[in-house]
Amino acid sequence: MLAIAMTHTELLGTDTIELAASGALHTAREIVQQPAMLKATHALVAALRTQLDAFTVPITSNPAARVILAGAGTSAYIGQILAPLLDRQLAARVDAIATTDLVSAPHLYLDPAQPLLLVSFGRSGNSPESVAAVELVETLVKDVRHLFITCNPAGKLGSMQVRQTRAIYLPEETHDVSFAMTSSFSCMLYAALAALGSDKLEHRIGPLAGATACALQAHLAPLQALAQRGFDRCVFLGSGILQGLAREAALKMGELSNGAIATCHDSPLGFRHGPKTFVTERTLVMVFVSNAAYTRRYEHDLIDELRKDGVAGAVIEVSAQPRDHADTLSLVGMAEAPDIDLVWPFVAIAQTYAFFASRALGCSPDNPNPQGTVNRVVQGVTLYPLEA
Repeated sequence: MLAIAMTHTELLGTDTIELAASGALHTAREIVQQPAMLKATHALVAALRTQLDAFTVPITSNPAARVILAGAGTSAYIGQILAPLLDRQLAARVDAIATTDLVSAPHLYLDPAQPLLLVSFGRSGNSPESVAAVELVETLVKDVRHLFITCNPAGKLGSMQVRQTRAIYLPEETHDVSFAMTSSFSCMLYAALAALGSDKLEHRIGPLAGATACALQAHLAPLQALAQRGFDRCVFLGSGILQGLAREAALKMGELSNGAIATCHDSPLGFRHGPKTFVTERTLVMVFVSNAAYTRRYEHDLIDELRKDGVAGAVIEVSAQPRDHADTLSLVGMAEAPDIDLVWPFVAIAQTYAFFASRALGCSPDNPNPQGTVNRVVQGVTLYPLEA
């Protein structure tokens, strides 16, 4: 565990000594450090650009090849966010497949004859499914390359002996000490986009990191006030790549509340098809609004419908193009940004709200599940040999 000097400073509006005493310091620090860590990650990947291109382009430029973005839990949602975007940018087919799915049903997801780049995400690099997925791919696929993106150079993932591999080891600070992944998620997501995407990010990292910092500073009071209202259910909605973000936001709330707050995630259009019954008077609905005008019309319709229904306790729209409504958390200066650039400030808002909700419940955000039924690195997984 990293040593932290105890001085009277504030993180997320709370004195660090109080945060340490209540088991919240690491989570607060790891949320707040994201703008700086995003810039550090950008510099790190930029320095590896030539090596990474030489390694990945033979697969990503091949229409007959495939890229799989793989991880477990939060790490899997990185792939869900990026896959639709990268599939449009790269010649190869791009899929997000959780390692938990690859391990349990490898023959369903892997084509032995198709050239493959397996991108493995792991905060610790020690998740048993991550290691097993790499081993299965090595066994089943004839032509495979591995790109490891991890926050821990000492993890098992980075030390595996495979045929062709490259690794991106993120800054040490992103190896989150707290239970829930925050800066590890945001920086692995950025590293993958920078390493694989066709867009140049040199002119976007500054505004993107700046918007994330502003989101953390500007919305502390309203997010804390929402957390004090005692909602026992939270719904997170997003369209396109923001649907993967909604899933991550729902997981963060479930983790940091130790399951005390029930969560649901969906797309705004999908939400009407049954999941809308989840809403009660003690439910908060948070909608991550797209910058795409066409998509945004559907989101606004659903938001207006929920407010007109008058059932939900609160309906919050998070938007870079805010409308004139009190229940809005707005981003400044991001109205023209692509939706992928909204993910980082949006997730910072979701993490901060989950942090405040955890503290309002009397949980320790750094270790919200003291009984140990879930763990920072998953335990209890039995791995079985592959059947012939």
